[in-house]
Amino acid sequence: MFEFEITSNCNNTEARTGIFFTPNGKVNTPKFMPVGTLATIKGISSKQLNSTGSEMVLSNTFHLHLQPGEKLIREAGGIHKFMNWSKPILTDSGGYQVFSLAKLNNISNEGVEFKNPRDGSHVFLSPEKVMNIQMDLGSDIAMAFDYCPPHTATENDMEDSLQKTHAWLQKCVETHQKSDQALFGIVQGGKYPRLRENSAKFISSFDLPGIAVGGVSVGESIDQIHNVINYVPNFLPRNKPRYLMGIGSLSEISLAVAKGFDLFDCVLPTRLGRHGTAFLNDERLNLRNARFKNDFSPIDKTCKCETCTSYSRAYLHHLIRNDEILGLTLISLHNIAHLIRFTNAISNAIKDNCFTIDFAPWKTSSIAHHTW
Repeated sequence: MFEFEITSNCNNTEARTGIFFTPNGKVNTPKFMPVGTLATIKGISSKQLNSTGSEMVLSNTFHLHLQPGEKLIREAGGIHKFMNWSKPILTDSGGYQVFSLAKLNNISNEGVEFKNPRDGSHVFLSPEKVMNIQMDLGSDIAMAFDYCPPHTATENDMEDSLQKTHAWLQKCVETHQKSDQALFGIVQGGKYPRLRENSAKFISSFDLPGIAVGGVSVGESIDQIHNVINYVPNFLPRNKPRYLMGIGSLSEISLAVAKGFDLFDCVLPTRLGRHGTAFLNDERLNLRNARFKNDFSPIDKTCKCETCTSYSRAYLHHLIRNDEILGLTLISLHNIAHLIRFTNAISNAIKDNCFTIDFAPWKTSSIAHHTW
């Protein structure tokens, strides 16, 4: 259980393909994971989501604790039955959400006290409580409780936050007692190489089933994001799945895969989809734009998702301009399928030993015909 098998490597980069085994099925890596914060990918049914080729989805401990509560989900038979998703599920610890509500919380060595944004009541989350919540939820992967300060934090403040993240991981490891659930630690440290190295080595020392890198794409510059992607893998074990949190652009996924990352998540496919924006290769099409009114082609003629095989840009434009819910669903569905296809294409290119950092399978090339 939770074995990670590396199945192929790329000679030109650190990229690899692998299989991560969980109690609810395997995840073929590299792979993009859709975000379903409240045990739902907004506007998309489980059957539709399955049609995109998604193999693991995310839900959020913080939000599920507030509504409907982990006890109710446990009574329902666990999060898989509750949301009708039989494949693997990862639950984020909620650490980022707590700290993004900075005006509402009080952080101590024991945990975080914050005001419930729903009703104003006071709630306290400790590492121990976060572990118990996730064990009740019954996800395949539980994330350790971490401290993710803003990217503008000074090195001293970031080091203080790192001490809490590391101390909390120790408490998470001591509390977590669910053999059919993997615990992943989270590397923090912001834009500071010394702190990132320190954190990567500390998290790795616990020999957990997998390791995540957090505090990325939280407002910092593209160069700073790339620095973290390039630097941190030097201090991570190669035999563990590496999860880069919050990344969903094609260029950053390509770079991260080239540096040996395996798993990715991002809210952008559905967030942009709900605003009428569709992914096409490395472009974003705003289907609200009048130029699509008489465009009867699909979003992407090479895409086999329900949206592209059944509906035109003109129809989607009509739905979006009239605030029809179906439009938001169809565009979000395509955006998820697009990122799944992209990571699948990367896998094929790695297996064929022709993957590069600037991987662009939609361009005319010798590898395009069998990877995208």
